[in-house]
Amino acid sequence: MPKYPASRDSAESADLLSTPELNRTVWDKAAARLLAKMLGQFAYEEVIEPVRQADGGDTYTLGLDDGGTLSFSARRGVYDSWHIAPDSVRETCGSARESPAESMREGVRGTPAEPLRDRNTDTVSFRDPLQFLARARHILGIDGATLGHLIREITTTLAADARLDHTALCADRLADLDYAELEGHQTGHPWLVANKGRLGFSATDASRYAPEARTPVRLPWIAVSTRIAAYRGVTGLATPEQLYVQELDPSVRDSFAAVLRARGLDPGSYLCLPVHPWQWDEWIVPVFAPAIAAGDIVPLHTDADLRLPQQSIRTFTNVARPDRHTVKLPLSILNTLVWRGLPTERTLAAPAVTAWVQGLRDRDAFLRDTCQVILLGEVASVTVEHPLYDHLPETPYQFKEILGAIWREPLQPRLAPGERARTLASLLHTDPQGRAFTAELVARSGLTPTAWLTRLFAALLPPLLHFLYRYGTVFSPHGENAIVVFDNQDVPVRLAIKDFVDDVNISARPLPEHESMPQDVRRILLTEEPSFLTQFIHAGLFIGVFRFLSPLCEEQLGVPEDDFWSLVRAEILRHHARFPELKERFEMFDMLTPRIERLCLNRNRLHVDGYRDRPRRPHAAIHGTVPNPLHPSVRVRE
Repeated sequence: MPKYPASRDSAESADLLSTPELNRTVWDKAAARLLAKMLGQFAYEEVIEPVRQADGGDTYTLGLDDGGTLSFSARRGVYDSWHIAPDSVRETCGSARESPAESMREGVRGTPAEPLRDRNTDTVSFRDPLQFLARARHILGIDGATLGHLIREITTTLAADARLDHTALCADRLADLDYAELEGHQTGHPWLVANKGRLGFSATDASRYAPEARTPVRLPWIAVSTRIAAYRGVTGLATPEQLYVQELDPSVRDSFAAVLRARGLDPGSYLCLPVHPWQWDEWIVPVFAPAIAAGDIVPLHTDADLRLPQQSIRTFTNVARPDRHTVKLPLSILNTLVWRGLPTERTLAAPAVTAWVQGLRDRDAFLRDTCQVILLGEVASVTVEHPLYDHLPETPYQFKEILGAIWREPLQPRLAPGERARTLASLLHTDPQGRAFTAELVARSGLTPTAWLTRLFAALLPPLLHFLYRYGTVFSPHGENAIVVFDNQDVPVRLAIKDFVDDVNISARPLPEHESMPQDVRRILLTEEPSFLTQFIHAGLFIGVFRFLSPLCEEQLGVPEDDFWSLVRAEILRHHARFPELKERFEMFDMLTPRIERLCLNRNRLHVDGYRDRPRRPHAAIHGTVPNPLHPSVRVRE
């Protein structure tokens, strides 16, 4: 009789199947919030065109494919944006089909749940983004294949939102968390609707590796032959041995070498790197099977350090040893717009890009001493070439981003005593009681809201503007890449930036400051015309963060939205006055133009790329223009 592994006991099986966050109360709240976001962001990108009611108030209507009609309250804001109240979305009764609220009568365990009917207006509450997609696909202009994938991506996003809601903390408790812990409480990209789709992950994978799981993991390591792997590092980490001395205890390094010697292999001919457990199982073993069979890839074991996944999901902060590097690993899931792998060529160039960007700062007294901007460099990398995919230009790009690693400088050792850091995205967070995280920080600071915002803009904008104007170089300062450093009173004092190799762009118009740029850096960095280079600040910071922060500050801090944007503009003008010799650059990189192009992130998924394979990573779509609130002639609201 053959022996089999013991089966799970009933308690363990029950725990595996437990989904306490998937209950009607939590789900309906998350669904209503996501539907309001969907309507608002689709309207902003002009995917849909709601019609204002004849009385000229704040109520708008939108027809559905089947003749139904939705109505909702919307507030218009900067960049022609829309802010829709989740509780206001309703459907007129007597539509061409049964209302989604009627179809939701079956509650938990089959218990009937009454639809939320307004007895005065003969409407019912509408709170189902999945039903909206199904009933508006023609209005949205999406084909059947895109719709099928999108419904799955929205459903998994909703499941993640429900998990976050189920375990949410109040703003005062969030303010006491450190940088890495706080990341696990964030709700994701405020602009992208399907911001936690993570196609490829199972429910169990999400419970183990998603940021909201808040579960540290021990990463396994592998050794890869230098026949197919290459190492790059900045000065001080020029050899892999210099990196490993910092990252691995002597006993771990010895044990890795012992594994290789036991197989008759020379440790000096191998490079070691961590791998994501999911990536190893789902992609590396199947796709690199010949290399594993040949001994070019050798599984090792974990280094025992606990690492916590961050909002980018493929990046891990070492919580056991905060002095050790953050690691960024390829994770071949489709999340937000792209597959989250690591491009081979760009991974190889990461240390060179870091050296150049940090060199600009170190030689510039304003950036170095006045701003004291922290540039979290990608200081070492290992790339592993696939013998076939990397040499087939027409192959989908995700097959060229499967295996490698980037080591990024840790944040904590770069903070002064008493300082603490939080991603910019955290300022958009609202707790279960409706209190904004920003309101909590302002209260703790002891400053007036206007004074606190002035300090925030003074911390964020000068280094970003100086890199743009002086060096024709921009980062993508979105909520995850831009990190606000606070003093011990929770007053913003300076900026930290990360993710250089993916999100640094330079001017396509030659500048004298670029003459010393190394060729390997020039070859890898993306270039844009000056008129578009400003979009990285507009889209990443102003549209991607401040567009949501300004109405939040009006609602909870009493700072009118016009005043908010006047403070932003004043900080830009203050920077211009500080550097009058750069007047031509202010005109070349014009941040104050009356209108800017409308970048669209959701349109890319719906209309441009959908879910198809392509040889290169997709980019944001462009659709028309929007008024720039930084121009003095532009009113914030209609």
